[in-house]
Amino acid sequence: MQTIRIRHAALAVAAVAALSGCATVQTPTKGDPLEGFNRTMYKFNDTVDTYALKPVAQGYQKVVPQPVRDSVTNFFSNIGDVYVAANNIVQLRIADGVGDIMRVVINTVFGVGGLFDVATIAKLPKHTADFGVTMGRYGVPSGPYLVLPLLGPSTVRDTAGLGVDYVGNPLTYVKPDGLSWGLFGVNLVNTRSNLLGAGDVLDAAALDKYSFVRNAYLQRRQMLIDNARGEAGSTASNDALPKYDLPDDGAAPAAAGAAGSAGAAAVGGAVAPAGASGTAVAAPASGTAVSPNPASETNVPAMQVAPPSPGGFRFPSIRLH
Repeated sequence: MQTIRIRHAALAVAAVAALSGCATVQTPTKGDPLEGFNRTMYKFNDTVDTYALKPVAQGYQKVVPQPVRDSVTNFFSNIGDVYVAANNIVQLRIADGVGDIMRVVINTVFGVGGLFDVATIAKLPKHTADFGVTMGRYGVPSGPYLVLPLLGPSTVRDTAGLGVDYVGNPLTYVKPDGLSWGLFGVNLVNTRSNLLGAGDVLDAAALDKYSFVRNAYLQRRQMLIDNARGEAGSTASNDALPKYDLPDDGAAPAAAGAAGSAGAAAVGGAVAPAGASGTAVAAPASGTAVSPNPASETNVPAMQVAPPSPGGFRFPSIRLH
């Protein structure tokens, strides 16, 4: 049985390698040496999203009232604040870490288990942090941009941090497994539903969505790292959208996006529109942000949508012991 699993894993790796070979880019964009592989994974993620997850999210949005969806978002965001607090403390942002802990306590006690975001009403700001940002804060270079199957935009550094993000996810330790998978599914669909409006803006604005998402993701991550280092100037919160410049490779200037963590708020490429994990979209032409609903920036770390697995690291068709 173990031999069969190894063979299946080898076949999967060979298939990914073949796909990357079919989409080689003769002259990769400067700073994106893996562009051929990345574009193949981007198309794969976009296809999965278009034909699988997006229709489910649209149905969910039609059936479930907005207040209920907001409560679901608040619930998972409150769970994510536990890990955000840990990262902020490791980054020596003690005040932010204590604030995050207070958010969890207040929302859990007074927000009915996190269903209502009472902490924001109490003027406690929401932060975003994961282990990729923590490594960046201490000078670990990002490495090349990398699009992960299903998980979407990342970098070599952020990908290396996914293991710590997974271990730090409180949902990882939920038992029984059926409940873990149920929570995973609800969070996945709810998060994708929150991003439907942002995806429409992205589709209408970007001539080359791959370049658009890549530049937005990298700028967003750099902004979070600058904030972690205390280099963000007058930015009040590390969730604020940065000002995006025109990309060097000709991506459309009509709009810009901000991708979440692992990213963010990676949710994944099959979760967010065309791989734009945790995307919130702004329109520099008018200088105003376009937000489909208050939950568009879900503030849920990317590791929150990885399937929890108390008995071993599991994805839908792979189990490693």
